[in-house]
Amino acid sequence: MLRSLRFRLAAFFLAGVVVSGVVAAAISFRLIESYTLKRARADIRREAAGLTELYAFRATQVGRKNQRNEIPQIPAHTLEDATGDRLYYLPAAALIALFPDEVPVLPRISRRTVPLKRLQQGETIQFEFVPPGEHRTFIAVARPLELTKQKLFFGAIVVARPKDQLGNQVGPLVGRLGLALLGGLFVAMLLGLYLSRSITRPVRRLSNVADEVAAGRLDVEVPEVRGGGEIGHLADRLREMTLRLSESEQRERNFFMSVSHELRTPLTAIRGHVDALREGLAEDPELRAESLEVIAAEAGRLERLVGEVLDLAKLEGHRFALSREEVDMERLCDRAYATFTEEARRRAIDFRHETRAKPVIVADGDRVLQIITNLLSNAFRWTPDGGRIELDLHAENGAVAVSVADNGPGIAPSDQERIFRAFWSRDGSGTGLGLAIARELAEAHGGRIDLESAPGVGSRFELVLPVETGP
Repeated sequence: MLRSLRFRLAAFFLAGVVVSGVVAAAISFRLIESYTLKRARADIRREAAGLTELYAFRATQVGRKNQRNEIPQIPAHTLEDATGDRLYYLPAAALIALFPDEVPVLPRISRRTVPLKRLQQGETIQFEFVPPGEHRTFIAVARPLELTKQKLFFGAIVVARPKDQLGNQVGPLVGRLGLALLGGLFVAMLLGLYLSRSITRPVRRLSNVADEVAAGRLDVEVPEVRGGGEIGHLADRLREMTLRLSESEQRERNFFMSVSHELRTPLTAIRGHVDALREGLAEDPELRAESLEVIAAEAGRLERLVGEVLDLAKLEGHRFALSREEVDMERLCDRAYATFTEEARRRAIDFRHETRAKPVIVADGDRVLQIITNLLSNAFRWTPDGGRIELDLHAENGAVAVSVADNGPGIAPSDQERIFRAFWSRDGSGTGLGLAIARELAEAHGGRIDLESAPGVGSRFELVLPVETGP
């Protein structure tokens, strides 16, 4: 279960969401904390400015009337209750004398914390400190109190607020953020389960198909995958693979049946004539010569069959070496034509040969002759007695073309690619190696074999070779 793709996809998806949520929460917390601290300092700064103006105004009024009792007192704790912050006054004898009961005097504080020189220059100072008797850090703003037109420095009003009080404002936001994160994790878990199920279901089905194929059951049906994508591509390739394996298995069966039949026929003939010669049944010199000719012909047939199988194995394994020599294509086609004239005469086939060019190419002459011979052999096999076969040689656009056309039954479009596969035959007879070897040899020379055919009309095979061929 823990090693299944479905579990790991959901787990990785959920882990990614958790990590992303934690990182987002941490960043959000820092941003909220920074924003809250910035706003708190701005509030304290405004309060310090207001209180400084208030005390400066009252000090001016006291100086004019010289009667302190007529100015209403504003004790510090009253202002603290109104603002929610702590108020202090950095010592200055003159102002303390004016308002001795209103402003609590801030005890001695380090000059590193509040540089008095900067205050005396009229600068507002922002700092953090721990007041005496407290264990908490306060954020504070000290604003200079300046009287008279000459801006005489009388001291500084300090407004302070506990720093941990800001956490009370951030805490509810963090709680809501946590609830949002939990909700997001729940939704992500459901989405991850759905996605993992939708992804792994076709993968499991394809895995079951692969197990069936591995067990040798090639007729298994590959399921259709909706939506395409990588899994759809995998299903298509698996379907194509099973089809090709099935065809390969069928070709293998055809091969063994065909080869066994092709081997058994000449071997039976050879054995019969050998037995006749051994037992003395063919004492007549003419009969003996006839038996020897049959044995030689059937032995040659066996040799050609074995040679075709070896040639195909070498060509498919890219272990086939081609010679390079100048080949007179007109002479080569004449040789191929002469090979089949007797069969054409015997079967009353109208066998024609036309030469429209006399090209000379650099290639393996024996193998090019083998290609043309295989094409002619295929044409004579499928052309009925009294039919027509044409062998044509021409050259154009730097290439040489040899075409073989017949008026046989033609080839269906669905079979036009299959006929070039080894051990495949339209009627189940023969080895099915001739056209396969012809195509492999043509491609080894850098050429190709084109096919034009229609059922009931006939077929036209054309060998196209470049003038300069071979490796």
